[in-house]
Amino acid sequence: ALRRLLAGHGRQAEEAAALLLPVVRDLDCAGRVLAAANRALPVPADPLERLWHAATVLREHRGDGHVAALVAAGFDGCEILVLRAGIDLPRGELQPYRGWSDDEWRAAGRRLAARGLLDPGGRATPEGRLAHRAVEEATDRAAARPWQGLDTATGERLRRLLTPVARAAAAALRFPNPMGLPAPAGRR
Repeated sequence: ALRRLLAGHGRQAEEAAALLLPVVRDLDCAGRVLAAANRALPVPADPLERLWHAATVLREHRGDGHVAALVAAGFDGCEILVLRAGIDLPRGELQPYRGWSDDEWRAAGRRLAARGLLDPGGRATPEGRLAHRAVEEATDRAAARPWQGLDTATGERLRRLLTPVARAAAAALRFPNPMGLPAPAGRR
């Protein structure tokens, strides 16, 4: 899929991978088991596969931080999805793809309502929205560390190189989607 999406962008993918691999190599993976496991895999020789590898390690690094933020905030996996469905994503785009049963979904909703995070209609309360925002902000802070040592020129070069990748991926995604990714500006 990546080869199809990035047809004509091979040079940019190769350069982006070359810029990302040192970030991946220097990543602090303490407490980040999925990032550490993926980083331990051999770096592929193929440029697109190297880009995929680097992006996977960085994605899992962020994901491990997100799980830590959820745990610290007192959310389980089902609860955060139920809360997200109460904010902006349809339940049908979250529950079936994550494997939660209707009973588990309802029980999570009851727990959130008891904490004052969902109203009786299943919509997030202001407190629920704040709790969700706090988890996302904690995730962003935890994910920022690898990028803090990057010089401005390298960061800008990565943005220019990866913008076509992001646009190509966004064009292939439907919105809303089970990943919970927001639609790019101007696309709903």
